[in-house]
Formats: sequence, structure tokens, C-alpha cells
Amino acid sequence: MSTTQKQAALPWRIAATAFPLFIGAFALAMAFGGIWLIAVGGSWYYGLAGLAMLLATVLLLRRKRAGQTLMAVVWAASLAWALWEVGFDGWGLVPRVVGVTVLFMLALLVSPVINAATGRRRRFDAPQTGGLALSVLTLVGLGLIVANDAPSQFGPMPAPDDAASATGAGADWAAYGGDDKAQRYTTLKQITPANVGKLQRAFVFHTGDLPKPGERYSPANTPLKIGNDLIMCSAKNILISVDAATGREKWRFDPKVPSEAIPHAAVCRGVVTYTAPQLSENAACKTRVIGTTLDARMVAVDLRDGKPCADFGVNGQVDLWQDIGKKVPGWYAPTNTPTLVRDVVVTGAQVRDGQHTDAPSGVIRGFNAVTGQMAWAWDLGNQDNVHGPKPGQTYTRGTPNMWAAAVGDDKLGLVYLPVANASIDYVGSHRTELEKKYADSLVAVDVSTGRDVWHFQALRHDLWDYDLGSQPTLLDYPGADGKPVAAILLPTKQGDIYIFDRATGKPLTPVGSVNGSKLGSVEPDFVAATQPTSGWHSLRKRPKTEADMWGFSPVDQLMCRIQFRNSNYDGYLTPPSVDKPWIQYPGYNGGSDWGSVAIDPVRRVLIANYNDVPNRNQLVPRAQADAMGVQPIYASKDANAKAAGKGEGGASVYPQVKAAYAISVNSGWRNIGTGVPCTAPPYGGIRAINLDTGKTLWDGPLGTARRNGPFGIASGIPFNIGLPNNGGSVVTAGGLVFIAAATDNLFRAIDIKSGKTLWQDVLPAGGQANPISYEINGEQYVLIAATGHAFMETGNSDAIIAYKLRK
Repeated sequence: MSTTQKQAALPWRIAATAFPLFIGAFALAMAFGGIWLIAVGGSWYYGLAGLAMLLATVLLLRRKRAGQTLMAVVWAASLAWALWEVGFDGWGLVPRVVGVTVLFMLALLVSPVINAATGRRRRFDAPQTGGLALSVLTLVGLGLIVANDAPSQFGPMPAPDDAASATGAGADWAAYGGDDKAQRYTTLKQITPANVGKLQRAFVFHTGDLPKPGERYSPANTPLKIGNDLIMCSAKNILISVDAATGREKWRFDPKVPSEAIPHAAVCRGVVTYTAPQLSENAACKTRVIGTTLDARMVAVDLRDGKPCADFGVNGQVDLWQDIGKKVPGWYAPTNTPTLVRDVVVTGAQVRDGQHTDAPSGVIRGFNAVTGQMAWAWDLGNQDNVHGPKPGQTYTRGTPNMWAAAVGDDKLGLVYLPVANASIDYVGSHRTELEKKYADSLVAVDVSTGRDVWHFQALRHDLWDYDLGSQPTLLDYPGADGKPVAAILLPTKQGDIYIFDRATGKPLTPVGSVNGSKLGSVEPDFVAATQPTSGWHSLRKRPKTEADMWGFSPVDQLMCRIQFRNSNYDGYLTPPSVDKPWIQYPGYNGGSDWGSVAIDPVRRVLIANYNDVPNRNQLVPRAQADAMGVQPIYASKDANAKAAGKGEGGASVYPQVKAAYAISVNSGWRNIGTGVPCTAPPYGGIRAINLDTGKTLWDGPLGTARRNGPFGIASGIPFNIGLPNNGGSVVTAGGLVFIAAATDNLFRAIDIKSGKTLWQDVLPAGGQANPISYEINGEQYVLIAATGHAFMETGNSDAIIAYKLRK
């Protein structure tokens, strides 16, 4: 062989050593992990495939064609096994097919050296060329399957109900949910599927409120549109009025919220307005903007100029920490929009989870919208506290709170409270009978008396943090005689959706029951024997299996399979355990969460976006938690840094003081190697539901992989993988669904008939807020707060972005 030939052959000779060694490294990991998986009762594939590839590696290093043949057998067997296990599920095939196909291609690429060793002159023979072609075709075919991300169709769109009352938001967006029904529906129809491609930014307004170093922001604000004004609040509760046509600032009121008041993150989802009929048209604060602050105040300012309302509380403010007890900044923080029913403003508060059984009270209170005087208090632990506790006492400590938005019925004089869980989520034996009765309930309270009229408990003895996080929705729904009944719809984190007569609480759709589980429970006597379920519709998917575990390669998928086998899991009601982790699916982020649902009352369609990713949690014995140095929020000046510790795999550990166990929560259950979720996509979706039958019309993944990838590196992949999403949608009479919500930071318009995305825009940060639509100067606008979200890891921004059609 000449010098030139030797130089030309050198790269092939290097590859002939490097490629098999790379295959061998993968094979060793698969063989070791595969034997471990077999030992814990899992699939035999990984162990057998790993051992076979180890043998193939030895043969390839010895320049034996049998090594290629054995890799071909492993590749073919792997492809057959993958199709048997997940069919043509594109994302399910990725870790099963891509990795082994690449390894097979590497084995074929050493052919020039193997052929030279066996005396053949051709670098690639027909079988080797054919193998490479098959490999390429396999990867191309898989790419086409993954790219086919159209929503699945399940039934025809119902015919529009021409007799239906087309009520909803119109020129104004006067309430958090659009109007007093919270349907998130607008009667505007200038923007349609035919012209939505002409949508462009009309203006971008910057609130000027951005986090300082060490602060966490999750603003999630939904502005109101009243007349010519947009009214909004920033993360630290700065109230701002903006011209709805141009984005020009008119006024702002800064309540000066201190940084230490920030709970898990700074949030202000919205405000409410009230027009006082007893005041003259020119009176100060005739129409007032009422909001709450993270440091537990309620403030009222004049809609016209932002000046505090002197007739409201003391200088326009009411102290919401009154009778709560010792003030610990960040532990008790109103974060959601207040609810106005008649002349009563109703508010609850976020009470930071997982700290102490003796937490601030979850009391819910109503205040006169003009004077700010407390009208009543609904204290779950002591209903005699309706006018406040006795001197020297506080509202009942540690009771379930209401952090979500309520909704009210002016005609009935009822406010509907989505009540959360007790202060310690994952241990419950210490809870009182009233807590057991009312936690996780939709409670109808008479706003004239503060007494509850009826309630429905969506989950008994909650041990999963499945509190009610969604705002309920008012609607008309057929009763037993077919006539419309004033109804209320309740979405839940566990995915069940219920509809009730809102006057009586009588279910208008079937309510079923399922048995609970005691697998691994540390308090089996507390676990509820049965749980309610919706017989009308549930967003909850089938239980997970080992085959649902995922990764970008066979190795990280294998790691997740081992974790699955080393966990307690008996469906979505698997109770907390200490002997090993347990899988919580859906995770505590839903199902449905604060975005709630949107309803088209004319087309009779419900739009629900949802999360579909598990948590993997474990109880931590008290002594172990103490040794880890986990401290409650009140134990340090740097409360936010000390309110949770870190466990294995990035899990958060919360102290749950005075309970027998702390809790380690792996939210999203991420692979400890790559940082991606351990279960297969999609991780979230959006669904259209026939409002009259509860049947799914279409369902599809929500969110592309453009910002996501292994090791936190953005992949740029534009395909809809389906991502975790929070924040809801708005439905328009023009036939569109506008939603951001997903962690890909895209704002999109979806055709309500087909579920297909027709338009989208890249946001500067996540849109984990509910969008709105309004009209001014004869033009329809759509607006989203693109301000990011700490928990959802979607960045920070202070941008409020409005869109309209290009002329």
C-alpha cells in the first residue's frame, strides 16, 4: 500500500476503533442498567440488547463482519420490540429507535477497515449500503411521524345554538374571566380563521416591574379593559392604567410592596372594579379599582386618576393581616383577583405550603366595596367567627385557604369559593373534622350573611395537594327536564370536570366513585376508601406503565424505567410513602390549574388546556429532614431561601413542622441525567369538549420543543411535543382560541373547529396568564401579559403585548 493510500485509510482505521468503543460504552450502560431493571421486575430488552452489543463491540474491534451482523440483528429486534411496545407513537419511538439506529450506522461505517481485513476491495458492499439506507429511511420516517402533530379528531363540532344567548365580553373585558360568568368568551368576531394571519403587534407596554437579584417573579396578570382604559397590576401589585388603543400610560399607583413579602414568587393575577351607585357621577372613586397586595393589604384607587379612595378603609387601604396572627412575610399573601358580588368584595390568600401545621388561617372574607369594612368572614375552623374572632384570638390556624379566583352570582347573592387543602398537604391524620369535610370543596356562600349554603367536596382526605386551583365558570345547562338551569362548572387538578345547579349544588352531570389505594401508606386509617369522579368528562389519562418512561436515548429511558419500578404506584390515588418514592399522576400542577377553562356558549364547546406530567415524591422522616437543615419560612430572615431544601434529583424538600414527616417533591419528575421529564410526551395539551354531551371533539399537544432539550439546551425543534402549560385561553365569536400558557413562549391562535394552529408569535417571556380580547375605535384587539413565570422556567419580562389586524 502506498503512502497516499495509507494516509487515506488512516481516518477509517481511527473510526474502526473509536466507533466500536462508543458502541461499547453505550452497551455497557445498557447491560448494567438492564440487569438492574430485570432485578426489579422490568423489561428484559435492555439487558439482552446491551449484552449483545457488548459482544458486537468485541467483534468489531477484532475486525469481524459478525460484529456488523450482530448489530443488524439487535437493530431489527429493537425496531420490532419498539413497534410492539408503543406502536407508531412518534415520541415513544424516539428513545427506542434513534439511539440503536445511530449505533447500527456507526457499526456499518467501519466497513472499509473490515473489508480490507477480509481482502475485499470495496469499501461498502451491498448489504452494508442497504443497511445504511435502511437506517437513514428509519430516521426520516420517524421524523415524519413526529412532525405529524395535528390534533386528533374524535367527533363533529356541534351545530351552533342560534337561540343561545350570546352573552360574554364585548367591547370591554370587565372582569377577570371576561364577564361575571367567567366564561372567557368574547362576542367580538372581526378576527377570524380567514384573516388571523394578518394579526400583528399593535403596541407593547412595559410595566417597569422586573425582579431584583434573588427575587422570583410569576406575574400571570390578566388586565381589565374598561372604556378606553386597560387596568392591570404588576408582580409587586403596582396598579397601572394604560390607553387601550395606544399603550400609553395614564397613571400608576405603587403600594410599595417590600421584597420580603414575596411568597414562592411575586404574583398578581388581576383586579376588580366597582361603580358605587350611591355616589354622584363626579364623586371621587365613583368607579374604583380594587386589588390586593403580597403583604396582605386591600387597596382601592380611583379609576380615573389612580388616587387612593379616602372612603375605603384607612386612606384607601384595608389591613388583611388583621386577626391572622403573627406576621411572617411571604407566608400569607393574596395573589389572585378579588371577586365582586353585589357590593361585597371577596378575597382569600395563598398560604405557603408545607411549612407548619400551625400556619396562618385560610379564612375567606368579604368587604364592603365602598367603605372597606369587613362584611363577614368564612372561617372553616370556627364558623362562629363570621364577624371576626374574639379579642386576643385569631382566625383558626392551619385551615384550608383559597388561593384561586372565586366567581359570584349577583342574582342569587352567592359567591362560589374553590377551597384548597389544609396547610400540610401530604400528611393528614392531625386534621380536624371540619377540615376533612370542607377541604378541596366548592363552597357556595351567601354574601349577605357569610354562611355557606352548599358545598361539593371534589377530593376526600387530600394527600396530594390536589387543591382547587381553577376559577369556576357560570353557564346555562340542561336540567332533568331539558330546560336550561343556572349552573356552575368546576374543573379540578385531578382532571375531573363537574357541573352543578348553582342554587342547590345538585349535580347536573353524573358523579361516580372509585376506590382509593393504601399502597405504601404511612397512615392507612386516614386514606379515604372512595373518591368522587366525574361521569361527564375527565382530562385524566390512563395510568402510567413502565413503557411510558422516556428519554432522548435508551440509557436515560432505562434510568427512568428503573425509577418507575423502584416507586410505589397504584394509579392517581397512590398515597404518600416513606419506604420508597411514590408516583403522583397527574402531578399537583394538574389537570386544570389557574387558567381554568373557556366556554363558547353559542357553539356549545368547552376549551380546556391541561398538564399531563407526574411528580415523584417521598416522605422524609423528621430526623432526616432536621439533619438536612430544612427550615420553615419563619426560621430565617432569608425566608424564601430557607422555606425549602434540596433533595435528590433537584427535588424540593418542605419541612411540614409538627407533622411526622417532611416531604420531598420532584415536580415534573425529571431524569437526573438529562433534566427532561421521565415520562413520554406529550406533557400537556388542549382539548375541545362538546358541552352538551361531555364528549371530546378534538385533542392535541400544546407547545413545541423549541426552548426545550436535554441538559437544559434548547433544541429548536418546531414540532408540537406538548409541554407543561399554565394560564388559560380566550374563545372568540370569530371562531378562534387564543392561548399562550405553554413553556415554549409562543402565543397562538387555534381554529376552534379543527384544533389547528393558524397563527403564532414568539413572546419575550412566557405567557402564563389568561389573554383578553376587546374592541376600541372599531378594531378588535387581543392582549397577553408576556411576563414569564419562575416555576414554569419561562424567563422574566415586563411586556404587555396587544395585537390587531394589519390594515
